[in-house]
Amino acid sequence: MTSSLLDAKVVPFSPVPLHTQIREALRQRILDGTYHEHAQLPSEAELTSAFDVSRITVRQALGHLQKEGLIFKIAGKGTYVSKPKAFQDVTQLQGFGEAMGRLGYETFSHVLGHRLAPAAPAVAERLGLAGGAPVLELRRLRYLNRQPTSIDVSYFPAALGERLLREDLASRDVFAIIENEIGIPLGTAELSIDAALADEETAHLLGIAAGAPVLRIERLTRALDGRPLDFEYLCYRGDAMRYRLRVDRANEKGSVMNKIKFRTIKQSVAINSEVPNG
Repeated sequence: MTSSLLDAKVVPFSPVPLHTQIREALRQRILDGTYHEHAQLPSEAELTSAFDVSRITVRQALGHLQKEGLIFKIAGKGTYVSKPKAFQDVTQLQGFGEAMGRLGYETFSHVLGHRLAPAAPAVAERLGLAGGAPVLELRRLRYLNRQPTSIDVSYFPAALGERLLREDLASRDVFAIIENEIGIPLGTAELSIDAALADEETAHLLGIAAGAPVLRIERLTRALDGRPLDFEYLCYRGDAMRYRLRVDRANEKGSVMNKIKFRTIKQSVAINSEVPNG
């Protein structure tokens, strides 16, 4: 198991700390596929012997990799390579397919259903509609590299929703359709993010165990003129996505570059993926 590390010796008197050299050697082998998803890494004792360093140094290197989400530990079993996660920058308003396509991922949607129905009070309030006003509810299962990744339940004012139903909702982002086909420029979005446990239906659709961690996003998207256009609930597999955001300190006038509202922010969701015994 340590044979792949034989050519990755550390340099004792380098200005780069030993634990950093070991971390980079392991990271490289994870990223190039030498240690594939769910592969078990060499034990601390094996790494200590392979690099001729102390166990404390090895633990420092592994600790950094675990914080980065590249590995996870199972008590009594060992250390394993985590499932790779796609990154999405939530400081930019962009659709799922738009964001992932730029990173080279394949995306598509399966439309689970749609219906025209009276808006629930919470939906009506967010869309600025009268209680019970008609809205289109659109339910989609989003795929990333052919793996079910998120469940999107979106609500649109009736006129906009009926126009969207004429388009290809399986292969195109709603945002792109609204801007390019309907001609409404998008402006801003307000997001709320929290962590939850998958119920039976969610687990079945996403192909995960009931009770597995999921990331929930509530998003209200507005047109450039401020009109509410799209209110939605997004539910992502906890082991599929990571989110990046930049937070700027307020200047002397009290303004900030990015104004994104989060009721709850989970900066890190630790996921222990199951590894077959043996």
